[in-house]
Amino acid sequence: MIFSLYAYRFEFQAVEAVRFAPGSAGNTFRGAFGHILRHIACRPECQSARSCLWRAQCAYARLFEPVWLDGPSGFADAPRPFVIRAAALDGHRYLPGAVFPVDVHVFDLAEPVLEYLVLAFLQLAAEGIGAGRGRVALDRVYSLTASRQPGICVYEQGRGLMADAHTLIELPLLPAADASAQGVTLRFATPTELKSGGAVLRTAPFGDVFARARDRVRTIASLYSHPLLELDLDFLKLTRHAAAVETVSANLRWIAARRLSSRTGQAHPLGGFVGEVSYAGDVGEFLPILRAAYWTGIGRQTVWGKGVVETTPIP
Repeated sequence: MIFSLYAYRFEFQAVEAVRFAPGSAGNTFRGAFGHILRHIACRPECQSARSCLWRAQCAYARLFEPVWLDGPSGFADAPRPFVIRAAALDGHRYLPGAVFPVDVHVFDLAEPVLEYLVLAFLQLAAEGIGAGRGRVALDRVYSLTASRQPGICVYEQGRGLMADAHTLIELPLLPAADASAQGVTLRFATPTELKSGGAVLRTAPFGDVFARARDRVRTIASLYSHPLLELDLDFLKLTRHAAAVETVSANLRWIAARRLSSRTGQAHPLGGFVGEVSYAGDVGEFLPILRAAYWTGIGRQTVWGKGVVETTPIP
């Protein structure tokens, strides 16, 4: 079984000085993207994406207000089928001429949305971004490979979108027959907020981390990549095995942050732990799900870049 997605790297060049407050870049790009995409994609007569008769054909409705008709009670809103990765920009100032990247991972495979992403980010560039709304230019867009490196250029300023721009990343979800590892190190690269039993975790027990990764990947795959996909995994066995994996070292710290909603005026927490944790045990069967979870993120607020987890097996 395969987990599939599109992943792109947008390279911007600062036309004016651009500054991003600490912890703000991902949410800033997400908010601007949603605001602009609604104007680009929605019909003028649309009053609500949720009730719109044309929502199935609307890129804004699919990306920003997806519904989950068969979801669990209390979860009518489906997880959004994309994430924005811009944490490397947090707290930085870019002078005119400086180039900086923003990555976007898209899980909705029903219809490629690159054209809408480019149109929205072109308008965002002209209107300005960050504190002070400095103007930028969208120079290039690359399709990312499974190794997270830029692949083919799919957009270039002055040339527009290239042919054959929609290159899928395909990741196996089942371990190879000879897969083995005696441990694994997980690096939580951006604030990660996980819950277990209704409580927010300040540590990262392997069983809880894997459960959140498994659920996130499974939900995204079943809703967007492969609507009929059911992971052929023995979840009870995996749960028992994951509980037996021991933490051998941990270097985590809690990042406290919040954002103020421009729509409601309410403050929302953005915190979570970052750092590394090493585990010991036979972890080969867990690695495909953990590697796929890098692309989806785990925990809360993954859409603007929280919950990035990087996996390094220990032979």
